[in-house]
Amino acid sequence: MDLAVALVLCLCSLLLLSLWKQCSGTGKLPPGPTPLPILGNILQLDVKDISKSLTKLSKIYGPVFTLYFGMKPMVVLHGYEVVKEALIDLGEEFSRRGSYPVFQRATKGYGIAFSNGKIWKETRRFSLMTLRNFGMGKRSIEDRVQEEARCLVEELRKTNGSPCDPTFILGCAPCNVICSIIFRNHFDYKDQILLDLMERLNENIRILGSPWLQVRPNSAVFFPALIDYIPGKHKKFFENFACLKSYVLGKTREHQASLDINNPQDFIDCFLIKLEQEKHNQELEYTVENLANTVLDLFIAGTETTSTTLKYGLLLLLKHPEVIAKVQEEIDHVTGRHQSPCMQDRSHMPYTDAMIHEIQRYIDLVPTNLPHAVTHDIKFRNYLIPKGSDILTSLTSVLHDDKEFPNPEVFDPGHFLDESGNFRKSDYFMAFSTGKRICVGEGLALTELFLFLTTILQKFTLKSPCLTPPPSVNYPFFRKHIKYNFLANFSNDYVNCNHNAVH
Repeated sequence: MDLAVALVLCLCSLLLLSLWKQCSGTGKLPPGPTPLPILGNILQLDVKDISKSLTKLSKIYGPVFTLYFGMKPMVVLHGYEVVKEALIDLGEEFSRRGSYPVFQRATKGYGIAFSNGKIWKETRRFSLMTLRNFGMGKRSIEDRVQEEARCLVEELRKTNGSPCDPTFILGCAPCNVICSIIFRNHFDYKDQILLDLMERLNENIRILGSPWLQVRPNSAVFFPALIDYIPGKHKKFFENFACLKSYVLGKTREHQASLDINNPQDFIDCFLIKLEQEKHNQELEYTVENLANTVLDLFIAGTETTSTTLKYGLLLLLKHPEVIAKVQEEIDHVTGRHQSPCMQDRSHMPYTDAMIHEIQRYIDLVPTNLPHAVTHDIKFRNYLIPKGSDILTSLTSVLHDDKEFPNPEVFDPGHFLDESGNFRKSDYFMAFSTGKRICVGEGLALTELFLFLTTILQKFTLKSPCLTPPPSVNYPFFRKHIKYNFLANFSNDYVNCNHNAVH
């Protein structure tokens, strides 16, 4: 009986604490739906389509509103104007990384993506400088991507018409590019180490893509302090992350043994040289721990986002053969069938450039962005947002803005073409986020997407003979497992691509 009374008292105390915390900010934070004690607004959201829920709420509360995830408030920014105002016009004030307990627990506050303060600024600056020195945006990195594009095509040819799931192959190509920069490694597509790395990475992406973790990115959604004690998929995430980190630390030890400070060969070499130069610095931005997490950030971001965009891009192209025909006509005109596409060709291929941007806009890969936070108390649109408050920016609301992109739910490369058929840049293109936290690898990703897709379409014709019409391409469908058949036709150096969904 005493235990039952104690439990009731504890529950009542938690409820009171929840109500007090939720009410203590009244008059400061933007308006929003009334939260429930402990649960917040969780039950008022469609966990399978958060972006749709945010759009509905924005029509009621405006472009700036507050949601509670558990007892913690999050300010939501919906629409281009308010996202631009926060992340670009007030970029420094909104530059802090918001709460993401799963990754914060895994990275311990190091790396690029989930660090803050001086560690983030110094690590990001160093990483950008080093990536540029190793060719990002230059001819040297283009040569690496072109060579990998040729390897990718050869792997697709090896299928000889048998059913194949291209997910792994499409992941290997960008993985090898980023590994050549950070590890000085190039894996054969059948290498067991590569197979293990990709499997753990893909499993973690599947875990992070589950609806529960999308609502609040951890299984201990209401009590992050209990994340080590609550069962759930995040346990497997931590296990996989630890294995990936162990591999990076092993490579780091190899680099330490062979390091030539006068001739750095890759990202790890450069970081180790900087670590030695800063060994008396008490700030500790340059440590082996930070190196490991920074390399993992680059590896994960440099592999997963590009490979996923390639996979969904091929699916979209299968549904739109008229787009394939126009792109191949442009390729034939600019490069022909046998000359490898290069980045200089992009300025002469406006439709292809528009097609790639439209793929990224349409699939909306990171619909709610990674969470931001404000660095200090700030007055924003007549609201007072306290220091450290989490900020959720809806990139869907920008990428699918119907004023900038007529019929945004329709896949149409014309969204990025002017009346004369020239490529049209758009400030609304925020597929890599924007502002201070924009993706470090944006330049590399755009290079890879252009060269991989043009090389594939130069050598292959993609068709869907078994499904007429092809399956509907929409956000839930993207989360399905897709299979393709690459059917070789060596008489004209093209192949047909047949696909079906596995439910």
